[in-house]
Amino acid sequence: MPKHVDHAERRAQIGRALVRVAGREGLHAVGMRDVAAEAGVSLRLVQYYFETKEKLLLFGLEQLTARFRERVAARFAQAGRNPGPRAGVEALLLAALPTDEESRTFHYVYTSYAVLAVKDRALAAQPFVKDPDAAEDALAGLLRRAREDGLLRPDADPRQEAAGLLAMSAGLGTGVLVGQRSAESAAAVLRHHLDLVFVTP
Repeated sequence: MPKHVDHAERRAQIGRALVRVAGREGLHAVGMRDVAAEAGVSLRLVQYYFETKEKLLLFGLEQLTARFRERVAARFAQAGRNPGPRAGVEALLLAALPTDEESRTFHYVYTSYAVLAVKDRALAAQPFVKDPDAAEDALAGLLRRAREDGLLRPDADPRQEAAGLLAMSAGLGTGVLVGQRSAESAAAVLRHHLDLVFVTP
């Protein structure tokens, strides 16, 4: 009887392998043969599922983004049943800081995708370029809720603050990666800025 193959799981296995290799070697250095070796499968199998390196890269990014959403959800859950808008903002921003192996890989590989997209039209045209917009929308929504609850500084604009906070988080994350500051220092800077945006009820 032929062995049943879970194709979705096999694709996910290869996608996870891509992220691991990219986290170690850099996305620019990743080849399909490297990913096959990391996943413990043949190069032909990787080519069967993804056909081109570009398709493999995009799938790896989807895997990375999905895992980031899971990290944010886990931080929300840790904040309690009704954490409030500030806790939600902190959950989203702190989940992106490179504080452990997984989040360091996320920040490094995601930033690498963005850099490659500057020159690669096919990558630039893909939906992942819109992911920061989705994060900004979510953050702006939380900040609007805070304003409605009287928890936001009266002159603060939720959309502008959301954009600034995300840019700050990305810059701080890069600073952690290159050893400019510690993860604890980066988190402290973010919380300090949130103290300036939010008001004490």
